[in-house]
Amino acid sequence: MTRILITSALPYINGIKHLGTLAGSMLPADVFARFKRAQGHETLYICATDEHGTPTELAAAEAGLDPATFCRQQHDLQADLGARFGLSWDHFGRSSSPQNHEVTQTLARQLWEGGFIEEKVTQQVYSNADGRFLPDRYVIGTCPHCGYAAARGDQCENCTRVLDPADLLSPRSAVSGSEDIEIRPSKHLFLRQSLFAERLRAWIEDKKGSWPLLVTSIALKWLDEGLQDRGITRDLEWGVPVNAADWGANPDGLRPDVEGLKGKVFYVWFDAPIEYIGATREWADATGADWERWWRGEAAADVTYVQFMGKDNVPFHTVGFPCTLIGVNERLGADGAWTPASNTPWKLVDRLKGFNWLDYYGGRFSTSQQRGVFMDQALELLPADYWRWWIIANAPEGSDASFVWEQFQAQINADLADVFGNFVNRILRFTESRFEGKVPEGGQEGPLEARLRTDVAEKLGELTAQLEALEMRKSAQALRQLWVLGNQYLTEAAPWTAVKTDRDQAAVSVRTGLNLVALFARVSRPFIPFTCETVATAVGENPGARWPDADKALDLLPLGRQVKAPEVLFRKIEGEQVEAWRARFGGPEAA
Repeated sequence: MTRILITSALPYINGIKHLGTLAGSMLPADVFARFKRAQGHETLYICATDEHGTPTELAAAEAGLDPATFCRQQHDLQADLGARFGLSWDHFGRSSSPQNHEVTQTLARQLWEGGFIEEKVTQQVYSNADGRFLPDRYVIGTCPHCGYAAARGDQCENCTRVLDPADLLSPRSAVSGSEDIEIRPSKHLFLRQSLFAERLRAWIEDKKGSWPLLVTSIALKWLDEGLQDRGITRDLEWGVPVNAADWGANPDGLRPDVEGLKGKVFYVWFDAPIEYIGATREWADATGADWERWWRGEAAADVTYVQFMGKDNVPFHTVGFPCTLIGVNERLGADGAWTPASNTPWKLVDRLKGFNWLDYYGGRFSTSQQRGVFMDQALELLPADYWRWWIIANAPEGSDASFVWEQFQAQINADLADVFGNFVNRILRFTESRFEGKVPEGGQEGPLEARLRTDVAEKLGELTAQLEALEMRKSAQALRQLWVLGNQYLTEAAPWTAVKTDRDQAAVSVRTGLNLVALFARVSRPFIPFTCETVATAVGENPGARWPDADKALDLLPLGRQVKAPEVLFRKIEGEQVEAWRARFGGPEAA
């Protein structure tokens, strides 16, 4: 059976994440991980906090803490919130870990020795007002391509073009707002991405049809515009040190300028994806497991590697990180041919799921403007499953999606309270009142049950196929339709009427309904795990039971098993609550 390695884009350490971060990476990855585990696949879901870079230094200073202490506190906070949302990471690591430092430095050394990194003296932005070099993203100005007035020095958020701070018109410091900036020379390391252009294009072209169009189109856009060599070091104190003293010579016989690189750290976008490997090593060190069987050589030949991320992260995972791994795995000959450089190559991603934005009433989530719902606030309002369901059912796959309180209320009330929760509660309560709270014997299935079995098998197959295809919205739709089948069956079978004249016929309906409850608990668990644990317990099932076979989907419960109705699973959201929440978090009038 294929083993499944899953990574979701690393949430940045600076601040609690909003619902859009959940929607764009972590929650879909969790749904898929839970699904694959339920199928019996050996599954490893890895994530971590992305801890390096200037935003961390500035946030730590504002909090009166050193970066290491600040990151430790923020990591613990994000790990706790993730657990409370049911994110089933096998390990939630830290990009500042010793393991990531070691892997990053090792890969950089190998890239240098393979000829894929070179030194350049670059003109860096220095802010006199701030007394420091400014990383690219902390230089703000007007994009020369689209005219966006708040473009960052590394990438324009509006047109997604990769930029250099020197490209910006009317540049200024994002730290102080000062325009008192100057250009100073500084030596840095560059990953020679241009050497990989043809190799990457062939790799991306091969993914067409199996990867979302959003992903391949972004990757090919970068390639079509001409792949540029990319600086991978920065003038910062907080990060993975370059430590080039032990590097060997490159193919031209040159050794790195150790003195010129002194004090440099790797750019966060170089070391952050490497943390997927680093975090796996953290997990292995903590558990005694073998991390290499997930990442290297023949030992990882049966691994399917699946990445989840928002569209802003796609370029770095289809260009930057693959260049790093290809550059270590292979060598580029003088004839332009690539040949293996190692018999234990690193694993490249097999499937990459990219998402568009989830916004708030058509605008961005914003802490400073008090717009939108963040993870800690969401859990103050409602249990995690409410949010999990809505986010997956409205996943921003084909286009951007928008969170609107009124639509959230309507969908939660209809899907979770009326369709799912009402079905579970009414059949279990009826069983308690008329069948001693046990799965009843008696009666024979008829045409109604035969049709239900066919319909359930078909819909279960659709749900399974959509999850396999990483189609989150469609999988939620298929699951809801499965719930609807249960409600339609009970309405038509009407055991509360049949029991008055034909107890055996009612027993068939009740038994079928209870098996539907057990089925729903299993197949809904990737989406609403906390509720499904309650439902599974109510019918005496193991909350971690395997994904059901379609031909046995209505034969899960033994006759005579005791069952017990749970408390109301989902309480409806009232209009007064929506009004209060809209007033607190903002609404369309603020968009």
